[in-house]
Amino acid sequence: MESRAYLQQELAEVEAWEKDQNDLWFWEKLGRLPFVWLDKITPNFVRDKLGTAVDEMAAFLETGGTYLVSDAAIYSKFAQRLEQEQSGSRQPRAEEVAGAPLVLMDEVALNLKESRATFATVQGATTGIGGIFTLAIDIPLLLGTSLKVLQEMALCYGYRPEEKRERLFVVKCLQFASSDIVGKKAILAELSRFDEPTAQKDVIAQLQGWREVVVTYTENFGWKKLFQLVPIAGILFGAYLNRSTVQDVAEAGRMLYRKRRILERLRAQETAQRD
Repeated sequence: MESRAYLQQELAEVEAWEKDQNDLWFWEKLGRLPFVWLDKITPNFVRDKLGTAVDEMAAFLETGGTYLVSDAAIYSKFAQRLEQEQSGSRQPRAEEVAGAPLVLMDEVALNLKESRATFATVQGATTGIGGIFTLAIDIPLLLGTSLKVLQEMALCYGYRPEEKRERLFVVKCLQFASSDIVGKKAILAELSRFDEPTAQKDVIAQLQGWREVVVTYTENFGWKKLFQLVPIAGILFGAYLNRSTVQDVAEAGRMLYRKRRILERLRAQETAQRD
């Protein structure tokens, strides 16, 4: 178990990252300006895909839908390192991953972040070939990749996304990654109390606001639509945007789950000291 001083130092790093999550950057602001106009000229089949994204988010929150990931692939990445501390070569259990050193959790999470960003780059370039028309394919793919990478971040830090409450945390991470500074502050305030027993009823009640997450998320495609109006040129923009989107989502998930795990370990140490 890490020392209290080490955990407090790591917590300070996460809090410094939170303070750096300022307002939307210039291109995101630019993208929101033409969104209303772009929505009017968006083909109906693209609008249908946006509606499908809303339905798929609802299914994810309720049951995990088609986006629920397997823990085996993530836990296997811990197996070799944990073998050095334990006998045998079996797949580690959930509680063993939850108790793994923070530095190991970080290592696996960072590797996953980079590999998923690379996948998103190729995906964005491929769907950018046809301009705005292939955007109908790109939207559900990018949403799916974002939800899956967030679940992988959850598993890296010992949380179980098959639990409905944990899927809410995944959606909150997605919302955080696409919010402005006011939204980010509100979400951080909510998540800081996520594991407090007295606040859990309030957290579950927030499920009613999940549609706002999808609206915010899909609005961020505004400037992507603008640049993908020109076929072929969409390859460049699609590759860059998908990569940056997945990197931002993965980093938000990594830092927010990391903070939860650090706080839980600090609380456990305080309880042990009192006992």
